[in-house]
Amino acid sequence: MHFNRSDARLANNGIPMRLQKLRCRVNYEALRFTPQIEELGSKLVALLLQRSSSFVVLHLRYEMDMLAFSGCSHGCSERETEELTRMRYAYPWWKEKEIDSEKKRLDGLCPLTPEETALVLKALGFSSDTLIYIASGEIYGGEARMASLRAEFPKIVRKEMLLSEEELRPFRNHSTQMAALDYLVSIASDVFIPTYDGNMAKVVEGHRRYTGFHKTILLDRRKIVELLDLLQDEELSWDEFNESMRELHKDRMGQPTRRNVLLGRPKEEDYFYSNPQECLAVPQRRYPHENSNANNKLRDSDI
Repeated sequence: MHFNRSDARLANNGIPMRLQKLRCRVNYEALRFTPQIEELGSKLVALLLQRSSSFVVLHLRYEMDMLAFSGCSHGCSERETEELTRMRYAYPWWKEKEIDSEKKRLDGLCPLTPEETALVLKALGFSSDTLIYIASGEIYGGEARMASLRAEFPKIVRKEMLLSEEELRPFRNHSTQMAALDYLVSIASDVFIPTYDGNMAKVVEGHRRYTGFHKTILLDRRKIVELLDLLQDEELSWDEFNESMRELHKDRMGQPTRRNVLLGRPKEEDYFYSNPQECLAVPQRRYPHENSNANNKLRDSDI
């Protein structure tokens, strides 16, 4: 069964409770991946747990097509920027051609680069021995672009490092099936961190909320790039950057929260898939913004 683009054609709000709960039953309980995908996904999780008792999934959206179509080229060489621009112009169906990359970045509309991600993870308190699984397609720039991230976090793995070529061969030419493997690992991880809020990131966030509000760090990219630039210009010390990053994200950990409703602007409001609040039982708890005494500071022990 194929449900193409159904996420953008279903309302988020104003639907009877029984139908919203039915959506959750379908999304998170009824629908399943094929047995082959489920089996290989379970194997990936088991292999990760053999290496460490806990692991983090980093949804690193830094693929070539992602950068080309978004127009985000911060940190790329002139040659790479030209290559990304050519790719964007080569697809007639992609209507946005002239894009100001730096403006998009400052507005928080670009995925974080691997270099930026390394600084963010370090500031949030992740130690160098953290086992990190990269959920993504091929990173633009390859291992050279991953060097700074790997230098800070050497225990970085991908499915291609954990599984044999024979095991992956049936899925190689099917990007959505490869993404499905990453999805299964993402919902099983101790922490999930998307560097861009695309469709997969939103659905994983919602799935993790549905199964018990598992920690999902929702990065505030607009504020992050502001802090990163201040750090680079030496207008902010590392300790100040560290403190600011933790304060910024203390309430962005996938805790219970009200879904944002914007009457008349459904495309701009929070997705039901990322926060299916009608389905979430939160006994003896209040939403953070409703509790003036709540002290949810991010601690190393939380991570």
